[in-house]
Amino acid sequence: MLTDQLGRPFRDLRISVTDQCNLRCRYCMPKEIFDDNFPFLEKQELLSFDEIETVARASAAVGSVRKLRITGGEPLLRKNLPELISRLTAIDGIEDTAMTTNGILLPKHAQALKEAGLNRVAVSLDSLDDERFQEITGRTMRVKHVLDGIEAAKQAGLGVKVNMVVKRGMNEEDIVPMAEHFHGTGVTLRYIEYMDVGNANGWKLDHVVTKKELIRLIEEKLPVDPLPPAHAGETAERFAYRDEGGEVGVISSVTDAFCRSCNRARLTADGQLLTCLFASKGTDLRSVLRGEAGDQGLKKKLEELWGARNDRYSEERLSATKPRRKLEMHRVGG
Repeated sequence: MLTDQLGRPFRDLRISVTDQCNLRCRYCMPKEIFDDNFPFLEKQELLSFDEIETVARASAAVGSVRKLRITGGEPLLRKNLPELISRLTAIDGIEDTAMTTNGILLPKHAQALKEAGLNRVAVSLDSLDDERFQEITGRTMRVKHVLDGIEAAKQAGLGVKVNMVVKRGMNEEDIVPMAEHFHGTGVTLRYIEYMDVGNANGWKLDHVVTKKELIRLIEEKLPVDPLPPAHAGETAERFAYRDEGGEVGVISSVTDAFCRSCNRARLTADGQLLTCLFASKGTDLRSVLRGEAGDQGLKKKLEELWGARNDRYSEERLSATKPRRKLEMHRVGG
């Protein structure tokens, strides 16, 4: 099994298919920076479906990758996405294919995604209040658009989780209402500690609502008990509602880092391979794919990159003496 310098296997590849999005969330793509004149990638800069499939096949072959996640930007802005899903799910060794989305386009695409072989979606939703939702997303869409997308995914037979980024001063009043809304629905809610992905979101430690605080607030209304991890390298700490109303999770990259079990790499829409969510730069696989190295050259490059990997930014964050410049979230993918 291919492992990195800390003995971590390469099991999870997250594939961004576009750097564009139809929302402008404050913690990811603030509209003051990502305006109508922002230079997003041109079509020829994006990896083609053939190129994405080639990387996924090579990753499954050399790194024992079993799980793929499609990300963006907003991945449903990429044309003919079900075609790509169908090709990826047919790769030998791939056992689970998921997608992270804001959910707004799911009513149009959920059934086709399911038929293409997609297993699950993680839908981003940070508030149930229309006014706060619009303030966070920088758009005039309403919460109902996302809830309709969640329902469409459920009706299509897709597994559904909801990701809520919690930032102090932005949406902490929605913590309990979100738990109450999805309790007993079969949809798993996951709270995400506000992270310093990229440089544009003005991250500060005192903006973080910690896992300990989150669970304390939930327990005041809906008591929970801890659950064991569902699989090795799982990012969320899981809790079961005592009344059998399902489960809830917390992704606590800031206060309880899980670097030591991280088995994920990320492929950007223009073919940069990143070995950490908080990377400052990636390794250009697009030039390998469009060059003369062939499949064996690509596999060798992947083996070299993962074998040399020693990233553990979240463990080092609070002891760092100076800030690190990082790639922005719309480039990195979820």
